[in-house]
Amino acid sequence: MISLRVPAPSSFNLQRFNSGALERRWKLGRDCFLSFTPNRIGLGVRSTKSEMAPFTAAEEETLPEGLQPELMPKHVAVIMDGNGRWAKNQGLQPWDGHRAGVEALREIVELCGKWGIQVLTVFAFSTDNWIRPKIEIDFLLSLFERTLKSELETLAKNNVRISIIGDSSKLPKSLLKVINEVEEVTKNNTRLQLIVAVGYSGKYDVLQACRGIAQRVKDGEIDVEEIDEILIEQELETNVTEFPYPDLLIRTSGELRVSNFLLWQLAYTELFFAQEMWPDFGRNGFVEALMSFQQRQRRFGGRKS
Repeated sequence: MISLRVPAPSSFNLQRFNSGALERRWKLGRDCFLSFTPNRIGLGVRSTKSEMAPFTAAEEETLPEGLQPELMPKHVAVIMDGNGRWAKNQGLQPWDGHRAGVEALREIVELCGKWGIQVLTVFAFSTDNWIRPKIEIDFLLSLFERTLKSELETLAKNNVRISIIGDSSKLPKSLLKVINEVEEVTKNNTRLQLIVAVGYSGKYDVLQACRGIAQRVKDGEIDVEEIDEILIEQELETNVTEFPYPDLLIRTSGELRVSNFLLWQLAYTELFFAQEMWPDFGRNGFVEALMSFQQRQRRFGGRKS
């Protein structure tokens, strides 16, 4: 079942926007310069938001009115779409939208931790995104590296485990080093598992699983007759989590497709499509998606009497 939501129109103050546009562009140029200046990687993007406060037991139990704790999804997946269009609509550059997208993700991670969701998987960079302009790719990967560095202490303090999935063969060595560090530091955390898909696609995942199984058959570890869904699931990159199948997929920006994301894993996932661009998708949108999910009857091919 899918759900499509159209937001109410919002007011837009053109005069206020124009008065701040020049300042925003200057800051953007400054931040981009700092992002690519050698040996100054830590200066990069600046966040105006304070870091997440540690989750308390009381916060974890508090749900918005109307949400039932026993019906909360264990695993939520998100296609964070629309960063570039969000920026274009405001007269900014694509990388400014990606920076705003990081802030939106920070809020959703915090809410998942407070509301008892156990796994959040986000589509950060697709194998198909490698065809984008090199300057944008470099900025995205640099932004990802800086974000992992800057957020590691906070995420670890909040008992969040970080897992990265996808084809890492094209990623910069500096980023791979940070990924290894983050995964090692947070591997024993249990409140929330944040899975970030980078250099990932659903087709790639199935292909690498097939290759792994074929190699095991060739090596005599298993027989062809032993290949089943459980074995394939074990070879998919989502084997990093206890709950590999998302209960709910959210896609922003109004697009009605899954775009090569978790193709095997989404077999019985409930779909929710929001019109907002990802930077504008916050607490209210997330609550509405969860409310929609809780109103559905999940039969998994069966029939309720």
